[in-house]
Amino acid sequence: MPTDMNSNMKNVDQEFRFRFGRNWKNYLSRYSEERLALAIESLKDMLEIDTLKGKDFIDVGCGSGVFSLAALKLGAERVVSFDYDRDSVECAQFLNEKYGPFDNWQIEKASILDKEWVGSLGQYDVVYSWGVLHHTGDMWSALDNVSILVKPQGSLFISIYNDQFLISRAWLKVKYLYNILPAPLQFVFGNLYFALTAVRQLITDVINLRSPMMRYKGTNARGMNSYYDAIDWVGGYPFEVATPAEIFEFYKIKRYVLTRLHTRNGRGCNEFVFRNSSNLDMYN
Repeated sequence: MPTDMNSNMKNVDQEFRFRFGRNWKNYLSRYSEERLALAIESLKDMLEIDTLKGKDFIDVGCGSGVFSLAALKLGAERVVSFDYDRDSVECAQFLNEKYGPFDNWQIEKASILDKEWVGSLGQYDVVYSWGVLHHTGDMWSALDNVSILVKPQGSLFISIYNDQFLISRAWLKVKYLYNILPAPLQFVFGNLYFALTAVRQLITDVINLRSPMMRYKGTNARGMNSYYDAIDWVGGYPFEVATPAEIFEFYKIKRYVLTRLHTRNGRGCNEFVFRNSSNLDMYN
């Protein structure tokens, strides 16, 4: 069910894709144990679990690899991580070497849009893909493909950018502009945007009696500090969006039941946890 904005995103020129993995590499150079603890708590909260013991977990678009590592720390029997971006794959490999190596952590470079390859992976108790599928250039196909990976009665934990309608369409143009600029102008563009957001955030923190420095320690919900988060946002292209109702209806047809939902009124990602309610006998 693509919207008018999303229908033009297929086959995005590879040259104009934002290098998310490079941003994650820069972040990991300042990685802390606190980030891992927050990732563990995030999984426990949204999945409503205390452990993943005896479960297998797949991280679709693993980014930094931190949430794959969190799944291992929660006792997952097997973890598979893959990402389209080579730098992101190297981030996960770095964490595997730093904290392992783990014999039960498989890391691959691949795309969720490769349906044949995805179909070869089997199915998992927990399928996790946070802030990824809307950056593929074909979000609805990615949402379809990721459902293939979920075991009957398994959990699908995804997040998708909230559709702000005209605002989202304006941001699409900004992100495209950023990515067609030469690297020196991207640096200026990104830092100018960060400076503008930093002033706004400083005012917000002062009003709410919070320490502004917390934003630069990588202690937000997703782990990036404010600088890398700003660059990730302004450069994040391809870029697609959906309303919570669109995502709900898409998976309802596939016999998925919504078990958790966190929504955003403005910019940001809506978070969904679905359970695959398919009859186990269908796969026997």
